Amino acid sequence: MADQDTLIEFPCDFPIKVMGETHDTFSDTVVEVIRVHVPEFDATRVEMRASSGGRYISLTCYVYVTSKPQLDDIYRALTSHPSVKVVL
Repeated sequence: MADQDTLIEFPCDFPIKVMGETHDTFSDTVVEVIRVHVPEFDATRVEMRASSGGRYISLTCYVYVTSKPQLDDIYRALTSHPSVKVVL
């Protein structure tokens, strides 16, 4: 797929929101999944927010991506992970 199939200009810092149940290793798991596609991903570029009831956690990961296929691969990997409930 060509980069022209999107309105996003690559390369760019792209925010990916990932939600799942609160668990001690959830953020580490998400970082590991992203690093498969972006080995230099910096875990300090993750913002964490708990739900009001504390059952769920939301991570906003600012990922430097270079192409639409790379971004699509990250989304596919995250959405297919059993710990992840939603990816936006």
